[in-house]
Amino acid sequence: MDLGLADRVYVVTGGSKGLGHATAAALVADGAKVVLASRDAANVEAAVERLAAPMGAPPAEGGGSVTGVAADLADPQAAERLARTALERYGRLDGALISVGGPPPGTAAAATDEQWRAAFESVFLGSVRAVRTLAGRLTGDGAIAMVLSTSVRQPVGGLGISNGLRPGLAMVAKDMADEFGPRGVRVLGLLPGRIATDRMTQLDAAFPDARAAALGGIPLGRYGDPAEFGRTAAFLLSPAASYITGSVIPVDGGSLRAV
Repeated sequence: MDLGLADRVYVVTGGSKGLGHATAAALVADGAKVVLASRDAANVEAAVERLAAPMGAPPAEGGGSVTGVAADLADPQAAERLARTALERYGRLDGALISVGGPPPGTAAAATDEQWRAAFESVFLGSVRAVRTLAGRLTGDGAIAMVLSTSVRQPVGGLGISNGLRPGLAMVAKDMADEFGPRGVRVLGLLPGRIATDRMTQLDAAFPDARAAALGGIPLGRYGDPAEFGRTAAFLLSPAASYITGSVIPVDGGSLRAV
């Protein structure tokens, strides 16, 4: 299938590792150009080099397929800076994947006020601001997807803050899909389950009994590969998925028991 991604331009936040990086790789492999963002400049530079090297394109000069920007979505100016980078370097902006690092593990009751505030600023408000800002800078029809969690539909043990914030973001996606749809802008939520990222490795270490229990509840019997998530996200962001909006779509190996 031709996804129609050739020469389209996407912003990918959280793009130096994990699900964001896997999505950036899938987009670039299908001919798109990516403005890749993450908080750590060294990680951004390394990620850009990994993605650009197979195509022989300069990583940050001369119009290469991947451009890196160190940015934190908790910064109110970050989303505008990413949009401006895409437009100045590539002349267009067609969409974005908004992926924000997960809040610290722990129960909802055990989290401090400061932990809740910090997570709200980055995970919730940072995501809302990014979607709002980038949707306003798209050069035509396009799509923006937020990386959420299966905690949108059922709580995940030990992730109280995520359980509190992610469902709200799913409703934000639906609300913005209504608002931006008449302009041809699609807004989606993606619900990754147990995907074998560095973040998941850390969570498994924090909760030693969780892995075996989780595997028992996944019909496919394994954790997902980040590339499997990335390919799904790339499809949903592409013109090939042009009639999908307002949806929250699990990528979880069947672990969610809710319809």
